[in-house]
Amino acid sequence: MYLNNLSVLDEEHTCPDCNAPMTPCEAPPVHVGDGLGWGSEVLFICLNDECPPFVNGWKKVDVNYGHKGTFRNMQLPGSKELNVMMVASEMAFTGSILDLEEIKMQNVRYKKEKEALAALDTCLADKDIKPVMTLILDEAATPAGRKRAVEMLVRFNDLSCIDAIRNHTFKKTEFTQATNLVIQKLLKDNCQKECSFCAELIKAQAKKCMHCKSDL
Repeated sequence: MYLNNLSVLDEEHTCPDCNAPMTPCEAPPVHVGDGLGWGSEVLFICLNDECPPFVNGWKKVDVNYGHKGTFRNMQLPGSKELNVMMVASEMAFTGSILDLEEIKMQNVRYKKEKEALAALDTCLADKDIKPVMTLILDEAATPAGRKRAVEMLVRFNDLSCIDAIRNHTFKKTEFTQATNLVIQKLLKDNCQKECSFCAELIKAQAKKCMHCKSDL
């Protein structure tokens, strides 16, 4: 999950009814009351099963609405105003608890992807292959951006990219095939080949590897 505002993860909310820490959870895409969103990516939910609204809510929901359910306290980021949400079971929101460290890591990755995409227009003139490699090796990056980056490799004519690509496991076959074709083109253009024993680069006409001394 990517958050536009990471500062909400530094907030601390305490349930006013039970004094338990409220847990940051991913907000549902639709507000059951009006069919719109919540206006926030994160909701702070009291997941304490001993909280009075949760304990007493089962009977209230049964009497007033005729079905199973109860209530959990909720607060929006940046607010201490208490809201009460109806939930259908004890498990509600327990599957949407945010892993704060994972979210921060995803945001760092997303920022690097955006910076790399923005740099594609000038990286060739700047002789900076890093944005291209960032996108190629980022399995979470958009396919269109990665495809464009792969296509740019030949224009860089930089054999240093080969090791990183060979040591990366692509999740999609199309990228494995595309990068293999690029590597073959780069090797041919530079009169090089990969040693079939140690994978080091050697001259295309070599009969013995200068690195591992194997006969080819």
